[in-house]
Amino acid sequence: MDLLQIFPHINATLNALSSVFLLSGFYFIMRRRIAAHRFCMLSASMVSALFLIMYLAHHAVRTYYFGLGPTKFTGEGIIRPIYFTILTSHTILAAMIGPFVIVTLRRGLKGRYESHRKLARLVYPIWLYVSITGVVVYLLLYQIYPGR
Repeated sequence: MDLLQIFPHINATLNALSSVFLLSGFYFIMRRRIAAHRFCMLSASMVSALFLIMYLAHHAVRTYYFGLGPTKFTGEGIIRPIYFTILTSHTILAAMIGPFVIVTLRRGLKGRYESHRKLARLVYPIWLYVSITGVVVYLLLYQIYPGR
């Protein structure tokens, strides 16, 4: 497997790992285990940041080194609009969520727990959705309907 082919697998793994940390962080905060919650949320942030770096590197290598465009989705029938709906919502929300994650983390780390909690109730489900749909997009594009 060459460098270009390994990127999607790494990215899907990072998205899945981020989802695990996010779900674990939620579990811990519901049980008032603050230190474990903090560890999970900081870990999810670091994994998500690493994902972003790897994602951008993958597309830079595809485009500027190999001169390739995006991977083509080969699914046909009802799965096609389902895939593109998931991909579109994932992409839009992923592009928007980053600054909100940073502000939410900053509030928590600064001890501004009430404002942290209010923002986290909005940010957390979107961040989790983006992480999970990243894995779904990977499965559809590279495993179930391998692209060209």
